[in-house]
Amino acid sequence: MFQTKSLIAAICVSASMAIAGPAAAQNQRPPAAVTVVTMQPQAVTLTSTLPGRVQASAEAEVRPQVNGIITERLFREGAEVAEGDALYQIDRATYEAALAQAEAAVTQARVQLDLAGTEAERVRELQSRNVASQQALDDALSARDAAAAALQVAEAQRRVAEIELERTTIRARLSGEIGLSRTSPGALVTASQADPLAVIRDIDPVHVDVTQSAADLLRWRRGHTAEALGGADLEVTLTLADGSAYEHSGTLTAAEPQVDPQTGVVVLRMEFDNPEGLLLPGMYVQVEMPTQKMEGVFLTPQEGVMRDRRGRPIAWVVNAENMVEERTLTVLQDRGADWVVSEGLKAGDRMIVAGFQKTGPGATVAPEERQPAEAGN
Repeated sequence: MFQTKSLIAAICVSASMAIAGPAAAQNQRPPAAVTVVTMQPQAVTLTSTLPGRVQASAEAEVRPQVNGIITERLFREGAEVAEGDALYQIDRATYEAALAQAEAAVTQARVQLDLAGTEAERVRELQSRNVASQQALDDALSARDAAAAALQVAEAQRRVAEIELERTTIRARLSGEIGLSRTSPGALVTASQADPLAVIRDIDPVHVDVTQSAADLLRWRRGHTAEALGGADLEVTLTLADGSAYEHSGTLTAAEPQVDPQTGVVVLRMEFDNPEGLLLPGMYVQVEMPTQKMEGVFLTPQEGVMRDRRGRPIAWVVNAENMVEERTLTVLQDRGADWVVSEGLKAGDRMIVAGFQKTGPGATVAPEERQPAEAGN
């Protein structure tokens, strides 16, 4: 009987130890490993993303200045042309004949001037001997002056004929890239016609016109942006339509001194170098423009920022006792793979960026600093 009771007691003790074993093991489980990034304040220039369109820095429409038939096109479509290059040739025959006629008129007017001058001298001699009257001398001098004026008119008409003959060769008024020809040899063109024969555009550099709300522009100007930036880089960067970054930076050159009454926006103009010709007029782009320089803000990895039930941005921070704390953040904007945070963090805070599933606020963790290689991944 005694042996039976001892056996039962031994079995109960063994069962109790078997039940208590896992609970004790669970209480002794090591802290969860998490990856952290130590936060340090820094100066960050805030930017504003503005949509815009690429514009040629200069544009010239090629139009004829005289009437005639196009006899030849002298350029290759899409090629680079220099100012003064011949582009089209208009039939010269009519204008050559007009110039010859004008030159003949000049010769005739010069002969008439010589005759009038000789006559005026003859009458002057006669009048000095009281053979001719003063009226005759006045008439002779008047005829001489009229002949001189007629010569000037003839010379001016000859110059007009020379200019019109020169204009039968249509030349480039701008250095740049010429587009498609909108006419062909054999076509009749007229002076200052509405439709251009071709368009020349200077696309190095190019202008990018963007729109900004009037409220943002007021805040930008009222805050004396150049001073607020504290000497920060005032250059602007460009994002292309495919999402890639344009390798050349640009500068803000001008602002339209007028607000669109319908949209409430102002047009700003940026200038970008375009040596490879990658930017073409009409292309849609986005410009990152600096707006303000902030001191003492934090660049926090986006993977370490979550949202609470109210949609507010939060982060988990490991304190000095390796316990997890929850912080509510004030996010100003994004910067690449980071958020720009102005409130909610302090220097030296270790923000959790990986291992959220294993822990929570109030739990003890084993933090491990993230290496730069991991940040790149």
